[in-house]
Amino acid sequence: MSLTGTPFLCTIVVLSVVALILPLLLWSRTPGPKPLRAAARVLMLLFTQGTAVTLVFVLVNNQNGLYDNWADLIGTGDHVQRAADLGRDGTGGIALKRLPRVAQVFRPADGPGMRAAGGVRVTQLRGRVSGVNAEVYVWLPPQYGEPAYRHRRFPVVELLPGYPGSAKAWFGALGAHQQVLPLMRDGRVAPFILVAPRTNLLAGVDTGCANVPGQVNADSWLSVDVPRMVLDNFRAQPAPSGWAVAGYSAGAHCAVKLAVAHPDRYRAAVSLSGYNDPIGERNSLAAQSPALRARNNPYLLLRKAAEPPRIALYVSGESGDGYQAGAALQAVAKAPTTVHVVFLPRSAGGHTMALWRPQVPEVFRWLTLQMGQNRARGEDGSLAGAGTAPLSGTGSGDGAAGSTPRSLSSADSTHAALASGTSSRAAAGRRR
Repeated sequence: MSLTGTPFLCTIVVLSVVALILPLLLWSRTPGPKPLRAAARVLMLLFTQGTAVTLVFVLVNNQNGLYDNWADLIGTGDHVQRAADLGRDGTGGIALKRLPRVAQVFRPADGPGMRAAGGVRVTQLRGRVSGVNAEVYVWLPPQYGEPAYRHRRFPVVELLPGYPGSAKAWFGALGAHQQVLPLMRDGRVAPFILVAPRTNLLAGVDTGCANVPGQVNADSWLSVDVPRMVLDNFRAQPAPSGWAVAGYSAGAHCAVKLAVAHPDRYRAAVSLSGYNDPIGERNSLAAQSPALRARNNPYLLLRKAAEPPRIALYVSGESGDGYQAGAALQAVAKAPTTVHVVFLPRSAGGHTMALWRPQVPEVFRWLTLQMGQNRARGEDGSLAGAGTAPLSGTGSGDGAAGSTPRSLSSADSTHAALASGTSSRAAAGRRR
């Protein structure tokens, strides 16, 4: 029975009702000696509490897309077949353009939100470079199947969840495809192909989208294997001009890191409540050593880049939860790199889906402009000639305004240290 399926939810609801009724009916009718009656009553209470806790967990899990299946929850999932040393570019010297095309088999995806807005499809992908074997979810825009667009190639956005997090979360809990569908139909948002690959690749650890020889090649999985699969199977625009990556929480860190590290693969990145230093997630594989932390810290990568990358970054967050990370990136960015920072007030929703979901429409409008998809309308906001964007006073995705802090670190030194990459593990802590 699927962890996120309706049958399991209904079963837990029924058991919860039964657990509530049993004490009412049997409390004074339990036969046997006094010790036996006491034991039976204790078991009834434990059954009631257990089913109540399980029901709350299932509802929270379905609402936030934390665990996709039983293996993820129990910690037995392992999607890494091999983790060879692939070198600095993450390709292992493989000539990607010479790899033969592989046609994937797709099926309709199951779960909350998967059948909405035309439906999401899923495939099991064996990464030819990374050695990862995991599922990838794909949603096609409404124009994809229209005759007028049959020769059109479409831009792509990779969507990354937090940790723990399901690849389905962008379609389920955030309902991204349902939110952007009407915007795509009326031309306010470009017809993007949405791709959500699994990021929970090892049991009990956040890969931090890093390549760690002998353990996992998460970077190559996300930035090489998944894009290659999309290009092989769909009419997708080539990298980097047609590709962006977006994430929330731990996925936000990954999104910015991938774009900064691979400007030849991505044109833009979106970070919702993210961080720069991998130690922002206590269970991050990329925080195992100072050297590994430095190689996967987008702030340090951007600051030390020999040539500023031609990318655009959108970073939103509350003070102490994403805002300082964006301000730090903005402080070291040089043209043609652009960084747009959105400050969100504490009242906007906290580190939850309630904060991220309303931002989806604005994020895709920004991506449409930054990737040059609206030139015909004279609304081109692409990177050509653009400098660093100023700090925004925009609030949450519904347009509410928030006052921008006067300094880049208005909370405390811990937040500033996490933003720049000078924090200690003891001071770090990240929710999802």
